[in-house]
Amino acid sequence: MPKQYDPAKPACLFVNQDGIQFNAPAVFDELIHKKEMPVVIGVFVRPGEVPAINDKALIRYNRSYEYDGLGDNYARFLLEELLPDVEKKSTKDGRAIKLSKDGNDRAIGGSSSGAVCAFTAAWERPDAFRRVFSAIGTYVGLRGANVYPTLIRKYEPKPLRVFLQDGKNDLNIYGGDWWMANQEMKRALKFAGYEVNHEWGEGGHDGKHATKIFPEAMKWLWKDWPAPIKAGLGSAQLKEILLAGRSGS
Repeated sequence: MPKQYDPAKPACLFVNQDGIQFNAPAVFDELIHKKEMPVVIGVFVRPGEVPAINDKALIRYNRSYEYDGLGDNYARFLLEELLPDVEKKSTKDGRAIKLSKDGNDRAIGGSSSGAVCAFTAAWERPDAFRRVFSAIGTYVGLRGANVYPTLIRKYEPKPLRVFLQDGKNDLNIYGGDWWMANQEMKRALKFAGYEVNHEWGEGGHDGKHATKIFPEAMKWLWKDWPAPIKAGLGSAQLKEILLAGRSGS
């Protein structure tokens, strides 16, 4: 909760999966102070866990079901349940919490499966989330996210801005090759005319590189705000069949 937040004006929003990552609160405080990003309230969400029924049982983790699956379930959870509950709360000094409902004022991010979850929420509901930070994204064959590079090329372009991060030593296992999948995502987004930026490195499946580049990624995702993010231009093939002025959300 930034100290600059004034409840008289609904705040911009950043939702992150897997709780607090990338040293985000400190990064936000610095960037907001320098006026390099707007006043943003951070909401850091942990995936669901079903407690063990006794000391001989294991906790049941809901993370992959929530994060890796396609469709609008998670976006609806945020928009219909979680964020309305956040707005019922107040700051420690008594300020009411009011969040902007404009997708242009909202970013969402995460790492690994949390990155897929962030992209899926924005892909399904660009009216609600238009800025995506994706670190070591799991765009592979776990619950269907491997199809995104194809969908991006075929669907009408959406008003999204996406920052991708990954490293050459990321996972290469039964579900797919994370490094190649993230490059394929970048190429698909470029092909379809989206605003996409990326930072490739040598790292593995961890948060070290993403944490290092997070401040610059945030500055890029929020650049020119409040100017609206525009829909991608669409691929050359898609332009041949789309009506002018009718594409996007």
